[in-house]
Amino acid sequence: MVLTTITSVHYLKIVDRALLLLGNVLSRRAAQQNPLPRAFLGLEVQGSPTPFCSMGVGWHFLMPLPEQGSPIVLLSTHKSLLDGILLPFVLLSQGLGVLRVAWDPRACSPTLRALLRKLGGLFLPPEANFSLDSSEGVLARAVVRAALEQLLVSRQPLLIFLEEMPGIQGPRLSALGQAWLGLVVQAVQGGIVPDVMLVPAAVTYDLVPDASREVHAFVPLGLWTGALAVLRSLRVWGSRRRICARVHLAQPFSLKEYTINARSCWGSRQTLEQLLQPIVLGQCTVVPDTEKEQEWTPVTGPLLALKAEDQLLVRRLSRHVLNASVMSSAVMSTAIMATLLLFKHQKGVFLSQLLGEFSWLTEETLLRGFDVGFSGQLRCLVQHTLSLLRAHVALLRVHQGDLVVVPRHGPGLTQLAHLSAELLPAFLSEAVGACAVRGLLAGRVPPEGPWELQGIELLSQNELYRQILLLLHLLPQDLLLLQPCQSSYCYCQEVLDRLIQCGLLVAEETPGSRPACDTGRQRLSAKLLWKPSGDFTDSDSDDFEEAEGRYFRLSQQSRCPDFFLFLCRLLSPLLKAFAKAAAFLHEGQLPDTESGYVEQLFQFLQTTAQEEGSFECADPNLAISAVWTFRDLGVLQQKPSPAGPVLHLSPTFATRENQEKLEQFICQFICN
Repeated sequence: MVLTTITSVHYLKIVDRALLLLGNVLSRRAAQQNPLPRAFLGLEVQGSPTPFCSMGVGWHFLMPLPEQGSPIVLLSTHKSLLDGILLPFVLLSQGLGVLRVAWDPRACSPTLRALLRKLGGLFLPPEANFSLDSSEGVLARAVVRAALEQLLVSRQPLLIFLEEMPGIQGPRLSALGQAWLGLVVQAVQGGIVPDVMLVPAAVTYDLVPDASREVHAFVPLGLWTGALAVLRSLRVWGSRRRICARVHLAQPFSLKEYTINARSCWGSRQTLEQLLQPIVLGQCTVVPDTEKEQEWTPVTGPLLALKAEDQLLVRRLSRHVLNASVMSSAVMSTAIMATLLLFKHQKGVFLSQLLGEFSWLTEETLLRGFDVGFSGQLRCLVQHTLSLLRAHVALLRVHQGDLVVVPRHGPGLTQLAHLSAELLPAFLSEAVGACAVRGLLAGRVPPEGPWELQGIELLSQNELYRQILLLLHLLPQDLLLLQPCQSSYCYCQEVLDRLIQCGLLVAEETPGSRPACDTGRQRLSAKLLWKPSGDFTDSDSDDFEEAEGRYFRLSQQSRCPDFFLFLCRLLSPLLKAFAKAAAFLHEGQLPDTESGYVEQLFQFLQTTAQEEGSFECADPNLAISAVWTFRDLGVLQQKPSPAGPVLHLSPTFATRENQEKLEQFICQFICN
C-alpha cells in the first residue's frame, strides 16, 4: 500500500510542471491585481525577496532551505486539515520538488485517501499498530520502514505533522507524527542514510479555513469538501475579506548531531505526584531538585518497536522541534485582537482606545522576538481584523462619533480564547512569572488590595524561584514545551530576568546585603551552572554555595498594574479550568471511564460558564488537561476493569479537606 506511493514518479513529474506553472500564474496575477506590502509577502530566498500569493494566502519564509545533500524532513505544526495540501503546493512552487506528506488516515475520507495515495501521500497501515509479537504487525512495519528508507535514499523531501489534527481532543504532540519520526531516526541509526536535515516548520492563519462553527468539532476532509474549501479560497482571493496565512521555516539542523549531543542532557526525573502532592497537602515545603516526567502522547506500534532509549530520544526530539516551530510562528492580527478583547476589554472598549492598544501589543510582541503576520495602516488593519471576527464582536455607535467594540458573551468567547492561545508563547515566561508573584502575594496582601500596598512587600529571589517551580510543575508539559536540555532552574532565572526587563520587578537593596550591581566574586548556586564573573576556568576547586538572597519589589510605574493583570489573565483559562475541576471532585460520579469523566467535567464547565460568564474555560481540551494533570498528581487513580481502565478518586483526596487544599493551591495563581 505504501510502496505504490513511492513508484509513481513519472506522474508526479507531470503534476510538478502543472502546479509550478499554476503557481507562477497566480503569483503574477496576485501582484498585478492586489499588490501587498513586501513585509507581508516577502519570500526570503538567498537574500532575494520575491512576492508570492496563492488563493488569497500570503506565504513568508524566514530563511532559505539547505542545498542538495542530506534528505530533508519537514516537521510542522498542524492548524488546518488543508495544511497537507497547501504546504506541498507552496514549497513545490519554490523549487523544493515533490513533497511527500505523512497523512493521518482519520483526516481523509476513503475516496480522498485513495487519491492522495496515488499523488504520493503516505498512510500508515492499521496493521503497523498491532502488538510486537503479531506477524501482521511485524510485516506491516517492515514494509513501511522499507518504503521510508527508499524515500530517504532517493532524497525526496518528507513532511510530518508533529501536532494532532485540529479538532482532535487529546495531547498536543501527535502519536502518528512520533511514529514517522521514529522511522526516520531508525534509518539514520541503521546507516541507511548518513544523516537527515530536520526543518521545523510552522503554519499560522488569520482564521483556519476549514474550521466549522464548533471550534473543536472534527470532520474528516472529503474529496468534495476539500475541493469546496479551495474554491472558497479562490473566491475569497478576489473579495475584500482576505484571509491570510504564513508559512515559516526555522533553522534546519542535523539529526545525527542532535542524537549525539542530546543523550548527555538526560537527567533524573520524578512524577508529578512525587514532586507536587506533598506540597499541595502541606506535608512539605521544599521543592525537590529534579525535573518533571510527563508524557501524555500514547506510544504506537512503530515507536514501541524501537529500544526504550530511542523512544525517549524521539519524544524529546519531537518536543524540541515543536518548540522551534512555535517560536518561529507568526502572530496574526486576529490573535492580538482576541487577546485584547478577552483579557482586557470583555465589557467593551472605544475603537480609538483599541487602536492604541493594538499598536502597543504588536510592539510588545515584536520586542520579544516574534514575527507578526500583517502590515499596513493601523486603522485599516484593525477594521479588517474586526471584520474577520464579526461573528464574535458587536460594534455600537455612540453620539461622539466613536465606536464601541464589545465581544459577544457566550460561546463566542471560547473562540476568542482559542485564537488568543496563539499569542501565549510570546508572553509565556512573563505570564508564568506574574502568576507566581500573584501566588507569593496571595498569603500576604488581600487580592483586592491596592497596587501600592502590594509594592511594599519584599519578594526574595528564593521565594520567587520556589513559586515559579510550583507553577511550572502544575502546568502541562505540552503547554510549556521546555527544551529537553533546559532545566527548570534555568527557566526560573529566565522568567525572573523577563520580569525585570519588562519593568514589573525592581531589585531592592536590603541593609547589609551585597549591592545588586556588584559584579565581584559571589557565591552562586551550582544548580544554575553559573561561574563567578571573570572566572573562565573549569576548576572544580571553586566553592559554590547558595547565593545570598536578592530581594525585589513590584514596580510602581503607572502602567505596571494593568500589565501585571494582563499577564496573569493569559493563563487564567487553564488555571480556572483546573480550579473548577478541583471543585468538581466532590460532585463528579466516580468510578467512571476517562472519557466519561472528561465529559462530566466538560458539562460542569459549560454550566458554570453560563452562570459566571467564564466561557473561555468551557473547552473540552482544558477538561482533558485537568483530568490528566489530576491523574499525574495522584488525585485520580486509574484501575483496570473488564470494560477497560476506570478512574477512581484516590483515598488521599477522598476527604473534602484535601480537595479544598488542592483548590486553594491552584487558586493562589489566579488573578480575577
